[in-house]
Amino acid sequence: MTILPPLTPLAPTAVAAFDQMLERVRYEGAYPTRRQAEDVVRRVLEALGRQLTGDERVELAARLPHEAAAFLASQIPTARPLTGWGFVKDLAERTGGTPATTRWDTGAVLGVVARIAGDELTTRIIGQLPDGYALLFGRAQLVRAA
Repeated sequence: MTILPPLTPLAPTAVAAFDQMLERVRYEGAYPTRRQAEDVVRRVLEALGRQLTGDERVELAARLPHEAAAFLASQIPTARPLTGWGFVKDLAERTGGTPATTRWDTGAVLGVVARIAGDELTTRIIGQLPDGYALLFGRAQLVRAA
């Protein structure tokens, strides 16, 4: 088993290597092959691209490796974003996976994405999206004030 060093947040102008990102997702998601990790990254980032808009979308794409940013940017955002659970269910339906495995895949990818994006941008992304995304990004889900 390979022990990977911690993936630290990058400066806003830095870009993580796609291979490094894939290896981190592969390790955290316990995927047997790099190809499987890449497929999961593509599916999850395309799904996120259908949800995320505005400056947060642009900033996240700028911080991701070029290949990962292309997955995110390849999708047109929907007018009505899904809740976190709706995101997982929609992705499971599109990919033919179960909600449980899709939740696992989503957490493996978005946890790595959060570390690449850094705390401030991740907080803004979660704030832009409907309830339920904090857990997908590996954070506690705080209840919003009424």
